[in-house]
Amino acid sequence: MKLKNLKYIALSVGLAVSASSCVDLDYNEVTTNDEEWVYDSPLYGVEKLVFDIYAQLMNGFENNYNGALLASATDEASYALINSDIHKFYNGGWSPNNPMPDYWRNNYTAIHEANNFLEKLDKISLDDYIYSVADGTSYETLRARFELFPYEIRALRAYFYFELLRAYGEVPLVLATLSIDEANNVERTPVERIVKFIVDECDAIAEYLPINYRQEMSQQLGRANRPFVLALKARTLLYAASPLLNPEGDRSKWEAAAKANKEVIDRGAEWGITLGKYADLWGNNSFTNNEFIFSLAQTENNTFERQNYPIGLEGAQSGNCPTQTLVDQYEYQTGENAGRTFGEVFPGNINITMDTPYDGLDPRFSMTIVKNGDLWPLNSNQQREIQTYEGGFNASPKYNATPTGYYLRKYLDGNTDLTPNVNSSFRHAWIVMRLAEFYLNYAECIYTLTGDASAPGEFGMSANDAINVVRDRSDVQMPHFEGNPSDFLQRYERERLVEFAFEDLRFWDVRRWKKGQVYFKNVYGARLEKQTDGSIMLTRVPLARQWDEKYNLFPIPYSEIMKNGKLYPNQGW
Repeated sequence: MKLKNLKYIALSVGLAVSASSCVDLDYNEVTTNDEEWVYDSPLYGVEKLVFDIYAQLMNGFENNYNGALLASATDEASYALINSDIHKFYNGGWSPNNPMPDYWRNNYTAIHEANNFLEKLDKISLDDYIYSVADGTSYETLRARFELFPYEIRALRAYFYFELLRAYGEVPLVLATLSIDEANNVERTPVERIVKFIVDECDAIAEYLPINYRQEMSQQLGRANRPFVLALKARTLLYAASPLLNPEGDRSKWEAAAKANKEVIDRGAEWGITLGKYADLWGNNSFTNNEFIFSLAQTENNTFERQNYPIGLEGAQSGNCPTQTLVDQYEYQTGENAGRTFGEVFPGNINITMDTPYDGLDPRFSMTIVKNGDLWPLNSNQQREIQTYEGGFNASPKYNATPTGYYLRKYLDGNTDLTPNVNSSFRHAWIVMRLAEFYLNYAECIYTLTGDASAPGEFGMSANDAINVVRDRSDVQMPHFEGNPSDFLQRYERERLVEFAFEDLRFWDVRRWKKGQVYFKNVYGARLEKQTDGSIMLTRVPLARQWDEKYNLFPIPYSEIMKNGKLYPNQGW
């Protein structure tokens, strides 16, 4: 039976540009055999081509900058190692000649592979497996898996276009493999058409994808499913409605985004996608978390711990260090300061020994950040009281010590022991999409539409209601948002920062809001100094940062513009 005879939605065909002007896949990447062998051996060839497209998905654990997360290019963190490319995002080293990270190449490579796969479906035959499958899989299972591949690949292709859209704005929309000449003569496609393509694709394929793969004959995690497609549509529409891509403030775009994000919430409830504990978002078994809509799981390793454990611990190199600016955004949970932020309560120098300023903060603070005096790692032979004051065990003048006075806890498995005689490893899962995002996305949309944080609007849930669901986690329990305060948007943006710290959303949020000048230009770390009486004084110190409005969009690589005269640079580049 040929795969082309299985149920399948007809492909739409358009023009765009191939990542590196290649005209076919490099089959040597998946096998030493030629293309004919790949398609005549689906179990060993075609399936590996599909996995190779999945492998192009970018995640912070692997697609980073010498270990740096995108958080370290924002007000969330500063990266301790000076040789990382992450610093170029704000020190003037970013340009069309140095277009890091190369989102253009990575995403168009994946799109080209997807187009190639979809065009050659009729070459795939499962006839040789009707009576026997080499790895013991039943023919029915194999056939069902291959029936889903076209829809999965279309979902991934739509996602890769979303990545390009939020990075570059207008990009060539390519839905067919091209010759070199064709690839070098395509034009950038308007944002509205790219958004429409993504949304239309999501609508067209959603019903063909399973809700999850737990009930499929072949149970596999990390595959594109129906929630992923609905979430991709909702996220795309949010970006399309935001000021960067919607400068005219078209209300209909916010309405579409509100509806799509509410659908993720409502359908998620039907499908068992639920909010759990904040602390369960990472850890050895986090890839099974019911809040995750899509995540990228890793096999056991300790790379991220090596890159982020405090300097001074054996095997640790320091890394993504939370800023004082981030700390200043955490609200107090209880007491007379409930609802006020750290920065509001302690705006000047702080004697952290006498004033105990961290007591009563939002529980997400202690789950995200390691501060002076904490015992860390949690359950390891390496555990010790962390000292980030000048001359302390984990501070300067040690090379690569934190430049901010803090170390990262979130995403790190505190059971990891890096000492040579133990050198333990655990699994990690990079969060691509999780349910909390769509509650907060919806809050932003409905507030923009109604202008009233307490108004439920036509979808029956107010912005306050949506935010409070997230703040009501059993291990968070923060005071509710109430009423319609004049500073609602500032508080909402702060909530996104706190909830999604170090998940790479901040990098993109501030750009789509066009608020880089507000948030990314003036960023502070902390200098901690031990006094003669043994107390420790904290002083805020500015971190060197630049911001230019052209940073809202990435520079198109100069090499691509030279190959294709119809491409043009983004404004300011």
